[in-house]
Amino acid sequence: MRDIAVFTGSAHPELAAEICEHLGVPLLPTRISRFANDCIEVQLEGNCRERDVFLIQPLVPPTQEHLAELLFMLDAARGASAGRITVVLPHYAYARSDKKDAPRISIGGRLVADLLTTAGADRVLAMTLHSPQVHGFFSIPVDHLHALRELAHHFRGYDLSNTVVVSPDLGNAKEAAAFARLLDIDVAAGAKQRFADDKVVISSVIGEVADRDVIVLDDEIAKGSTVFELLARLRERNVRSVRVACTHGLLTDDAVQRLAAEKEIEEIVCTNTVPIPPGKRHEKLTVLSVAPALAEAMRRIHNGESVSALFV
Repeated sequence: MRDIAVFTGSAHPELAAEICEHLGVPLLPTRISRFANDCIEVQLEGNCRERDVFLIQPLVPPTQEHLAELLFMLDAARGASAGRITVVLPHYAYARSDKKDAPRISIGGRLVADLLTTAGADRVLAMTLHSPQVHGFFSIPVDHLHALRELAHHFRGYDLSNTVVVSPDLGNAKEAAAFARLLDIDVAAGAKQRFADDKVVISSVIGEVADRDVIVLDDEIAKGSTVFELLARLRERNVRSVRVACTHGLLTDDAVQRLAAEKEIEEIVCTNTVPIPPGKRHEKLTVLSVAPALAEAMRRIHNGESVSALFV
């Protein structure tokens, strides 16, 4: 591919390298350094002038550090006369801050979208935003991908004759229903209330799950609080087995080990939108790659082709 320049920060260089391998272009170097007063300085060590520039950077812990890197990368690309700058956000962490659900609370999803635009982004390529309204926080074009095809391809390798997809809450039920259609199986949902970041209550499960194999589908798993609460309700209904699937496997602290220790959970499936450190690997954890999907979307953006056609 000609006239394309791809850079990445320090958040997930392995994913960026895999995307570039699928595109058949080099991953251009980025130099990130600090002054004595701890201020960040970024230099894009590749030609940007009048080129189609893609900046790949998921917002993962340390989230604020990686956000600052991305903003400085945007400023550097704009100052280098890039023809167009596309931010590739495999994981947009601030998408969870999408509503005013308490007095005097900040809405980080909108603020960070404004920061990216102000810093120089012309468009955004995102993967599985936390909620549909986050798309509208951006005043620039957003191409919103999902990983349902990759997850469905994986689960088609199992006997699904007695399987049901379960969404932990009604907010994710639409995605769960789309996933169930891909697999041609039933769908159910939990009735969830969230009282704090790590405290949720699921009062019931709507749908037929008794004596069935369950695939729990969520957009992301951090501490796993929602999954553990849902698992308690599924136990009450005597489900046969549970497999857990999500796009963003943040899996903070010892979440992988705690989930894997539950005898009903046979497998935990996530994608590589966020890096999975070696210490969090487990024999029950399966990581699928979204690099081909992101690379194809980037190719289509560069060539002016339809990205929505990827989901037809």
